Amino acid sequence: MDQNTDIIQADQYLTFILDKETYAIEIVKVREVIDYAYVTRVPRMPAYMCGVINLRGSVVPVIDLRLILGMSAVEKTIETCIIIAEVTMEDDMLHVGMLADSVQEVIDVDPNQIDPPPRMGSRLDTGFIKGMGKRDDRFFIILNIDKVLTGDEIAAIQHVRNARSNTAAPPSAVDTALRAPSPP
Repeated sequence: MDQNTDIIQADQYLTFILDKETYAIEIVKVREVIDYAYVTRVPRMPAYMCGVINLRGSVVPVIDLRLILGMSAVEKTIETCIIIAEVTMEDDMLHVGMLADSVQEVIDVDPNQIDPPPRMGSRLDTGFIKGMGKRDDRFFIILNIDKVLTGDEIAAIQHVRNARSNTAAPPSAVDTALRAPSPP
């Protein structure tokens, strides 16, 4: 008997909460998850752009995923975290931090437990939804992270990343500013 016939294919997803609903992204797109830390705000950026963080010497833009998806802004709590994801846009890979209310767990999902995205008419874009996962009689939304952001949103993120990367401030001053406590 061939051993490969006994293997059940399952994909892994990181699940997280946004506004009391469970979402997921493919684990291969997740670089890491970090606790919420001070985010340096960048002037004249759209509301969804929280700012940037210093991640081991790299400038990483941070977005509020709830605002991108048309929800209210994330309310920062002790469970708020930043998911560092790899987003591909036009053959360019960007690291983007995404605020989440909380991160739940990494789960294995059999492809048979994933339904296609709901059809909501031709006027609503659901291309950013990869599918609807089923677990314990509940659905969770699997995001296609490469399609969650529009071209204009990616351009704004690239602008912030490039602007902060080219600042004249010495690294020690930037590091000090990023470690400063968040204003109340």
